Amino acid sequence: MAQTIRCVRHAQGLHNLSHANHHLPDPGLTPLGEEQARSLARRFPEAGKTELILASPLRRAIQTALLAFPSCTSAVEGGGKQMMVVAWPEVQEASHIPCDTGSPLCQIQAQFVHAPVDFTIVEPGWHIKEGKWAPTVEMLLERAKRARQWLRRRPEKDILIVSHGCFLHFLTDDWADAINSHATSWDNAEMRSFVFADEDDSGNVALCEMEESRLKRGLVGAPPTEGERRELRETSLKTWTEWGVILP
Repeated sequence: MAQTIRCVRHAQGLHNLSHANHHLPDPGLTPLGEEQARSLARRFPEAGKTELILASPLRRAIQTALLAFPSCTSAVEGGGKQMMVVAWPEVQEASHIPCDTGSPLCQIQAQFVHAPVDFTIVEPGWHIKEGKWAPTVEMLLERAKRARQWLRRRPEKDILIVSHGCFLHFLTDDWADAINSHATSWDNAEMRSFVFADEDDSGNVALCEMEESRLKRGLVGAPPTEGERRELRETSLKTWTEWGVILP
């Protein structure tokens, strides 16, 4: 049975209200964002199939995961096993501006101390945008590749990821409509479903959006070819670096 990877952009955060709010450090969800997350739960009947929930360790992503999938993360009657939201730094947001920079591990753990969140694989310093976390084109492409390889090795067949608008373009390598004032084509609390393509000679694995997921977005016809995806990627990355969304 092939793996299904369901990617979700976090619900509306305070920083989404205006560019002026981009200076807010690690902002949480707005009241509308909380409702968007709860609505996602109602629009996701397949939640019962989920075997692993991963979320960026930024506040808004963890909050979205907890609110959107309560049937998975709430205590189960009769002593059943409760699923934890696993905080996964590989899918943190791309840029280094304050709203896209996470909190120190001790602080984010304290904020969710009573919630079913597992921070085991979050290393100290994960929020410092240097080294493998640097917001440069090379490091972001490498981080996305590393994330896909890690997912491909997981035994779970149905995995859900809550991440961010910019980084989801890197993770999925789908760059259609990425050039706009929001630097993403993903709506808040939007979900898209993917499967893995075969591994190439360099060990890279690609995610391909499922036909059902594309149809829900109103997309018909064949997805972009590898050459078209490469051209979209190069154009988007060039524009994003010129705008200062990411670094060269």
